[in-house]
Amino acid sequence: MQSRPLAVILLAIITTAALAAQQPLGEATQAPPGGGPQGRGPKPPGPKRAVIVTGENSYNGHVWKETSAELKTILDAGKDFQEVVIQADPNFIATDEFLTFDVAIFDFRNEKPLAQEEKVEANLLRFLGQPKGLVTVHWANGAFPYWAEFVNIVGRAQQSVHDRRGPFTVKIVNPRHPITREMADYETDDELFWDTKIGNRTITPVAVAASNVHFADFPMALELQYGRSRVFNTTMGHDVKALRAPGTAELIRRGTAWAAGVLK
Repeated sequence: MQSRPLAVILLAIITTAALAAQQPLGEATQAPPGGGPQGRGPKPPGPKRAVIVTGENSYNGHVWKETSAELKTILDAGKDFQEVVIQADPNFIATDEFLTFDVAIFDFRNEKPLAQEEKVEANLLRFLGQPKGLVTVHWANGAFPYWAEFVNIVGRAQQSVHDRRGPFTVKIVNPRHPITREMADYETDDELFWDTKIGNRTITPVAVAASNVHFADFPMALELQYGRSRVFNTTMGHDVKALRAPGTAELIRRGTAWAAGVLK
């Protein structure tokens, strides 16, 4: 008479084993976080932080308060960074806090050496000696006019002469690059710079435009490697109107994400 209870017990054991076999990983048998012997892949990258360094400009036609705020709007909209902050003093580069950011966007150009010029230069080189990112927008690729190495860092440093401000076509020349992948040529209204100092690093242009003075193409956006860091440099972005050109905004967003290692 005990066969029926025994059959019930055996059926319960078989059912429990079948349910356990179907249980997905992540419940009772979840792999340890961050990989390890039982991990299922590499740990995802941590959140990235960006700092826009501004606060000084050697030409009053560049309104840094407005352009830096617009750059933050562009980067916040892209959602590539956990945090985007503005530091309105280039001497911030001399601080230990500067080294905690993953990418720095420069929107300044100092007319005279900074108050902490030597510390700023040394700390920027420390920053670039790590896998970080640097972005220069418009006039900022000529920041540090008294530091000869800076042109090597940014690849091209614009001076003071350009085509007359107006409309022109930006041509995407490297459509397979992560920065410009699937981007199309676009129209903008900006300053087309061709008067530049040339550094000693190899650059990769990703966008160009034809000067109506020289009748030749000049880089409007480029990238290069300096130390262990990625550098993205665009000569565009004279003012808020220029930054709001959808193509330029997208180049800056993608270029910053690429420099930070978010976009690969």
